[in-house]
Amino acid sequence: MKKTSNKVEEFIRVDHAGERGAVKIYQGQLLALNTIIKDESLKKTIEEMQVHEKEHCEFFENEIKKRNIKPTKFLPLWDLLGMGLGFGSTILGKKAAMLCTASVEEVIDKHYLDQINQLGPDEKELKKKIIKFREDELDHKDIAYEKGATKKGFYSIMDKIIKTGSKIAIKVSEKV
Repeated sequence: MKKTSNKVEEFIRVDHAGERGAVKIYQGQLLALNTIIKDESLKKTIEEMQVHEKEHCEFFENEIKKRNIKPTKFLPLWDLLGMGLGFGSTILGKKAAMLCTASVEEVIDKHYLDQINQLGPDEKELKKKIIKFREDELDHKDIAYEKGATKKGFYSIMDKIIKTGSKIAIKVSEKV
């Protein structure tokens, strides 16, 4: 078995945490949609996007095990914050729920692009997966804007908070 570089270990650790976080955000949104907010159309959209996130999470879960990489110690906190962010954004309404997706995906787009540009030929399969996952995330961002995400007024503050939180989670998860 080849030795995984520290940089690649960080990529896999943080991507595992991020994809799991995305699954938790959607679980939180679906919890709100199944209990407080009744919007079947939004529920269907979120369920469809969650399918991709689960696929991404499974891939990184397998990579963590296969390469014997320790996941971030912050997983339990990220799980809780993801559920809370998903639930909270959804009870604020459809625009807020979709902005949550758009804001996270905009951070992930740049994050994945940075990784794609750093991965060498020795990580062809990983690079191919991250390219595909980035395309899925960009698709989610487009869907979010089609379904009402906006950055006008209060939503611009929410966008900044979500993006800042996502960037902090990325930095922490790479290292710890």
